[in-house]
Amino acid sequence: MSEHMTAEPEVSFEKYLWLKILIGMALGIVVGLAFSPQGLDLLDKDGVALLASWIKLPGVLFLGLIQMVVIPLVLCSVILGITQSGELGFIKKIGTRIVLYFICTTAISISIGLLLVQIINPGSYIDASLINNFQTTQMSSVSDTQATLESLTIPDRISNLIPTNIFGAMVEKNLLQIVIAAMLIGVALVSMPASSAKPLKDLCVSGQSVAMTVIGWAMKLAPYAVFGLLANITMRLGFDALAGMGMYMLTVILGLLSMVGVYLTIVMVVGCMNPFKFLKAVRETQLLAFSTSSSAATMPFTLFCAEEKLDVPPKISRFTIPLGATINMDGTALYQAVAAVFLVQVFGASSGIELSNGDLILLLITTVGASIGTPAMPGVGIVVLATILMGIGLDPAAVGFILGVDRILDMCRTTVNVTGDLTASIVMKRLLGVKK
Repeated sequence: MSEHMTAEPEVSFEKYLWLKILIGMALGIVVGLAFSPQGLDLLDKDGVALLASWIKLPGVLFLGLIQMVVIPLVLCSVILGITQSGELGFIKKIGTRIVLYFICTTAISISIGLLLVQIINPGSYIDASLINNFQTTQMSSVSDTQATLESLTIPDRISNLIPTNIFGAMVEKNLLQIVIAAMLIGVALVSMPASSAKPLKDLCVSGQSVAMTVIGWAMKLAPYAVFGLLANITMRLGFDALAGMGMYMLTVILGLLSMVGVYLTIVMVVGCMNPFKFLKAVRETQLLAFSTSSSAATMPFTLFCAEEKLDVPPKISRFTIPLGATINMDGTALYQAVAAVFLVQVFGASSGIELSNGDLILLLITTVGASIGTPAMPGVGIVVLATILMGIGLDPAAVGFILGVDRILDMCRTTVNVTGDLTASIVMKRLLGVKK
């Protein structure tokens, strides 16, 4: 094996980065609320919009740097992760185990969400006037996208997993297609003579090093980016938009916290690791996931965290993390289940819809399928939710009712998604008995 294949990632977290990010988050929320519609009324609407565009600039630059290199990083990392295993038997072993694990945790997550939303019944706390004032025109863009998703048959969706043009998949940022293409290339390289495979392997090593260097530059902006992104969101939402949907938000967040509890149990029982040590190791990555609302944008830091802080071998992390960012969406799946039942509680009576136990089981299965391959980018979960609503007979325009608070919940569920990927890497390391 080439010595390059064991090269360390060229990025590191600054000391006390987690504290700097927390300070940025707190200041962002305070500044955002001060300039929100219910804040101190220091500027008019246009002034607030102008201020928000400048405040969020560090966040835009941060995300731009990450998104610039995330596609080549994923491609190179998956290829290197597979080739580093050195044998097809290992790839088959980890592939079957990780997919089954992802399906099981997603089903557990959805079950938690369905149980909580029925016990708490957040729909009963919604004021009738809020429902009457709801405007379905807010959902035109979601409805259009949802219609596009619905036009694809199941065979179409399966055939679309293989990119006919890998560069087209990169342009469209279709992460699932890119991961599958990288897996196929990695398997091909393992099957080839070492002398023929070496040039492409070395190119991937160089590509990964370049990506990590750019990410190291981006990390210097992280606390300022977190401040800007949160201030911008809070300025636009204000406090009233959050308070009106408080019980619904509480249900989702309680479910997500419960799923984190499941992860910590898995880490302790299966991974044989102290859960508090695990939380300490992953806190910076969780905070970045919360701030960016994107598993894809956070992926470089997730990989670094797995390999450097959780001591996961690259041959496992570089297979598990990118794959998890595309098909392991436990937080998103839980949110979609809670949101679907909540909207039925709110609009079901007027639409003549009532969910039976059989409907809930079907909803669980549908949500597991829908969560797999959900693009790891901000706001996409709401589009998939519109598709799920059609499956239970509810007008997808109802999604507009929860749009006001979706970004906050998107940040929370992305944090859970990333935590799930890191948990999976710990589990695979333990089950496969691989040492770094």
